[in-house]
Amino acid sequence: MAKDKIHMNLVFIGHVDHGKSTTVGRMLFDSGNIDEQALRKLKDKAEELGKGGFEFAFVMDNLKEERERGVTIDLAHKKLDTDKYEFTIIDAPGHKDFIKNMITGASQADAAVLCVAANDGIMAQTKEHLFLSRTLGVSQLIIAINKMDMKDYDQGVFNKIKDDMSALMKTVGYKPEETKFIPIASLPGDNVVKKSDNLSWFDGMTLIDAINDLKAPEKPTNLPLRLPIQDVYNITGIGVVPVGKVETGVMKIGDKVIVVPAREGTGVTGEVKTIEMHHEQMQSAEPGDNIGFNVRGIGKKDMTRGDVLGHVDNPPSVVTEFTAQIVVLNHPSVITIGYTPVFHIHTAQVACQIVAIEKKINPTTGETLAENPDFIKNGDAAIVKIKPTTPLVIEKQKEIPHMARFAIRDSGTTVAAGMCIDLVKKN
Repeated sequence: MAKDKIHMNLVFIGHVDHGKSTTVGRMLFDSGNIDEQALRKLKDKAEELGKGGFEFAFVMDNLKEERERGVTIDLAHKKLDTDKYEFTIIDAPGHKDFIKNMITGASQADAAVLCVAANDGIMAQTKEHLFLSRTLGVSQLIIAINKMDMKDYDQGVFNKIKDDMSALMKTVGYKPEETKFIPIASLPGDNVVKKSDNLSWFDGMTLIDAINDLKAPEKPTNLPLRLPIQDVYNITGIGVVPVGKVETGVMKIGDKVIVVPAREGTGVTGEVKTIEMHHEQMQSAEPGDNIGFNVRGIGKKDMTRGDVLGHVDNPPSVVTEFTAQIVVLNHPSVITIGYTPVFHIHTAQVACQIVAIEKKINPTTGETLAENPDFIKNGDAAIVKIKPTTPLVIEKQKEIPHMARFAIRDSGTTVAAGMCIDLVKKN
């Protein structure tokens, strides 16, 4: 029974064209999670579109079309069953424009596979995705060094990228010695699911074995219920179906829930009628579950992406301002008081103004370097006070860390990332 398996969310990240979709497709096919017939259809379609060899990537991409047509509830999420886990795979697009999706993708991931192409090595987005994963709390990482076939399966190339990646990982706080580096070639299928003579020098695991070897995340079931809304669908015969991932707590059928800030910022309440995951009805949902659900008393216009659901007796915190610790990653000049970029927090995207820069701190030790500096720049860590332009749900890092992290974006790039350390609740 798949029910007894632990469910985990796995995100595939990495630079554009480093083979994320192809790796996912190859893995699903070679592990028997999609069948010959489905692949044949995709192959025909790929050839028809002049994209022979792209059939594995199509496994994920045809789901994206399905998503646009609104056919299914489980979006670009694909199931992968291993003997230990039931994974939901999130294929985060690698292109720069998609980093904001990557942000919401990673915030929903228990672990990440970072694809680095052997022929390109570490690129700009490799670094950015690595840093974001860290900031957004993805604690486990597998580095898949892909396209080894394009470098004649050369062990030296693998070792060089492994060393470069290890150095990069240390700078953001990942431990390379606890991370598996796996050489693969997804298109021909080397070492994704099946061992390969081409990589006979490598005595480690295949990619799927490394994924199966991930540690099960501890489920924060003892924390209050928090479920950020990702989308709201209207489905014939069912009604309004919000979709999202339970971050903390447990939601059961019959629970009295509130969605905030929702309409007018006051929140809407109702009772949970149904919960569904991968088209199966469930009695309850736990942290990590990507679910569609139906609430009696809440209509389509009552909530939107970025709202958060909780129990009526412990509603999510809607704030008028909050204090955060941030790290400036990539700002063209300096950040001063009055700066109003877009904050990406769980599934919300809200413009927020920096109203005070309280202190500049040492990012590793936390000691104060300067009080009330006039500005902060790349590489600086700081404690800042922030005012959202519209009501926003965020929680304190100490209380519900899963709801405290955010990324700051401005004109298409990730400028900074951080976490909420204090807040002022809206009355």
